[in-house]
Amino acid sequence: MEKHRIGITGQAGFVGNHLYMTLSLRDDVELVPFERSFFHEMDALAQFVSKCDTVVHLAAMNRHEDENVIYDTNIKLVENLVAACNKTNATPHIVFSSSSQELRDNLYGQSKKEGKQRFVDWAEESGGKFTSLTIPNVFGPFGKPNYNSVVATFCHKVAHNEEPTIINDGEVGLIYINDLVKVFIDTIYGSQEESPIGQNSYEVNIEPKHYLKVSRILELLNSFKKNYMENGIFPSLEDHFEKSLFNTFRCYIPISHYPVKYTKHTDPRGSFVEIARTQTSGQFSFSTTVPGITRGNHFHTRKAERFAVIKGKARIQLRKIGTTEVINYDLDGDEPAYVDMPIWYTHNITNTGNRELITLFWINEPYDPEDADTYFENVE
Repeated sequence: MEKHRIGITGQAGFVGNHLYMTLSLRDDVELVPFERSFFHEMDALAQFVSKCDTVVHLAAMNRHEDENVIYDTNIKLVENLVAACNKTNATPHIVFSSSSQELRDNLYGQSKKEGKQRFVDWAEESGGKFTSLTIPNVFGPFGKPNYNSVVATFCHKVAHNEEPTIINDGEVGLIYINDLVKVFIDTIYGSQEESPIGQNSYEVNIEPKHYLKVSRILELLNSFKKNYMENGIFPSLEDHFEKSLFNTFRCYIPISHYPVKYTKHTDPRGSFVEIARTQTSGQFSFSTTVPGITRGNHFHTRKAERFAVIKGKARIQLRKIGTTEVINYDLDGDEPAYVDMPIWYTHNITNTGNRELITLFWINEPYDPEDADTYFENVE
């Protein structure tokens, strides 16, 4: 099978990293690595574009004390990319990340608007294809607090017992990162509806999927903290926005929060432990594991999952996809405890004792082999 070669400028950024990780799960894609230094090395940039069938241009500056620096930087990035294509006669499909700021009177918006026009001119002259995506406010796991979005800032503050401040309780239009990534992928593969803006150029105006007041977002996050972090209760995950916000919030919970020990009720008959209380549907299961054996080594992109050790000794390991740091949690069934798995973290469980390990699992979706949302990758 011939693979579609895709390069992403800004692949280390918030949107770029999610797009890169999602595309890496596809068998029909070859990802062409990009490094920030390429924009300062024309030969390297030219080599990069010449290898790509599609270039997704996400690299941009959106914050600086001097707006002129933002404008100059973003225009220069576009100019360099066009020059690299012209140098090698490369005509990849360029997919450009624009912004609703295009319509506002600021230099960041102006840099996006003028950058788009320069790509349109390039497509007309070279015969390449260009698509501009106008993107609303985006939220999702791993966004930088005080940088990417109010959601990232509030998630970090609430999860770390800090008090968020609402400056303007207006209504915010939002799109979840997974939904945005789907639009990018549909655009790359030609299944996204586009509007022509030139002979070889198109645009997609992406509308927000959710409109909420800032105070409502904070209200939901505070409920996650009280019910989930403090009492271990999973919220309702039926509503798309609330499920997306919950999965976002979970990625800001400090590593030290886990493992969470259960309340164990003991009397002459034995003991009782409540494993999971939920406001949503899901699937319970259990496994037995002999000493020295490891289970798992997979990750999910949307599922919420709990591992509860009730007998034996275990080590649970997690590692965020695309990173090398491994998180270790040691649990003992004599003091039953659980660890919940964030999305995009590969995880496993190993029997580290000398007797049988019994683990109970809860996951918010019954297993569907046609849509398993389970991807295998070793933690170590």
